[in-house]
Amino acid sequence: MIEIHQLTKTFVKDDNRIEVLKGIDCSIERGESLAILGASGTGKTTLLQILGALDHPTSGRVLFDGADIFEWDESRRAEFRNKKIGFVFQFHHLLPEFTALENVAMPALIQGMSKGDAYRKAEIVLTEVGLDDRLTHKPGELSGGEQQRVAIARAMLMNPDVILADEPTGNLDVKTGGKVQDLLLALGKAQNTTLIVVTHNKLLADGMSRAINLKEGKICDL
Repeated sequence: MIEIHQLTKTFVKDDNRIEVLKGIDCSIERGESLAILGASGTGKTTLLQILGALDHPTSGRVLFDGADIFEWDESRRAEFRNKKIGFVFQFHHLLPEFTALENVAMPALIQGMSKGDAYRKAEIVLTEVGLDDRLTHKPGELSGGEQQRVAIARAMLMNPDVILADEPTGNLDVKTGGKVQDLLLALGKAQNTTLIVVTHNKLLADGMSRAINLKEGKICDL
C-alpha cells in the first residue's frame, strides 16, 4: 500500500545542513500496524509528516497505491490528507472553543458534508470510543485520556486508509495510555486501517504487528 524509496530529508539553517533522513526504504501493507521506534532526534516525526504529506522530502519517493504523492500539486495532496489520512498527535490539537462533537465533525464539514450529517456521524464515532456522555463538553472539561479519544474519533471519522499517530500515549499515565493503545488497535483492526505509530512506548510497540527502529536517519535492526 505504501512504498518508501530512498527517502531523504535535509534541513538547512544558517548555512548548516542537517541530514535527518538518509535514504529510507520501507514497504507497509494495507491493514498493517507499524511502530516506528528510535531516540529523540532520529527523524521519526519527520518521516511521519512526510508520509502524511505535511512535509516534502528532499529526495526519494513515497508511493501510495502505486502513485507518487509528491508528483501531485498541493490541492490534490490536501484532498489526499483529508480523505485518506487520519492524524493523531501527542498534544491532541483539539480546538478549545468547540465541543467534542464539533471537533470530531470538522473533517466531514471540510469535505462539504451537511452539518446534520456530520454531527450524526461524529456522534456515532464518539459513542464507539466511549464518549457518548461527553458530546457537548469542550476539551478543557475533559481529562487527558478523554481528549485523546476525541482526537482518535476525529481521525477515524472519514474511515481513512491510514492513521498516523505521533506519540499518542506520550502525555498519558500507564493505565490511560494502555486504554488508548487498545482503542487504536481495535479500531484499526475493525476498519482494516493501516496504523503507523511513532512511539517511545515499548508496550505500545509490542502490540503492533511490526516495528522498525530509526537510528541516525536510517532504519536499523531492533
